[in-house]
Amino acid sequence: MYEFARGPLVWIALLVFAGGCLYRLVWMVRAAKQDKVVIPYMSWKYGLRSLLHWIVPFASRNMRLHPVMTVVTFVFHICLLLTPIFLLAHNVLWQQSWGVSWWSLPSRLADVMTVAVMAGGIFFIGRRLRLPEVRNVTDYSDYLLIAVVLAPFVTGFIASQQWFAYRTMVILHMWTGALMLMAIPFTRLSHMLYFIFTRMYMGSEFGAVRNAKDW
Repeated sequence: MYEFARGPLVWIALLVFAGGCLYRLVWMVRAAKQDKVVIPYMSWKYGLRSLLHWIVPFASRNMRLHPVMTVVTFVFHICLLLTPIFLLAHNVLWQQSWGVSWWSLPSRLADVMTVAVMAGGIFFIGRRLRLPEVRNVTDYSDYLLIAVVLAPFVTGFIASQQWFAYRTMVILHMWTGALMLMAIPFTRLSHMLYFIFTRMYMGSEFGAVRNAKDW
């Protein structure tokens, strides 16, 4: 099980992820071409202006109105992206398997970032349970998706702390990590692919057409 998870499963997950992302991006481009509004409205000036405001913490009015949500969201996404890429244990596996390596996070900082992801996930679950305006548009799939995202971090953290059977947790970590990677193109996690394009379109429509700001 361990050897399969470390070898074939990794390749399967990477191929599904890459193929799924390519499919979704091609589909998006084709859909945009069929729509006679999207591409003509796109403006580099207003699109990049909007994108810049929405990737800078507290640059938009909505972020300033919800400071806690803003901080949690930015910390969650930054840690979610950087921790798996720069984790020392992952770097060692890359070195052993493909002979490539790069800078790694200090172990203690990686632990803090992992805990930040888990805490952020709990925050988002609590928000969906507590706020009526969010709870009313939430179904079981939203909680399932959060669980899929958190599972690799929970299992990886438990394995790194050796709180349970180490080999079992490592195998679970590999399987849940592969599941999350394969889920990205086919679930709402695909917003990581669409964010730049949708934000630039919104900025273009508001700036070039409505002569207004979208932040």
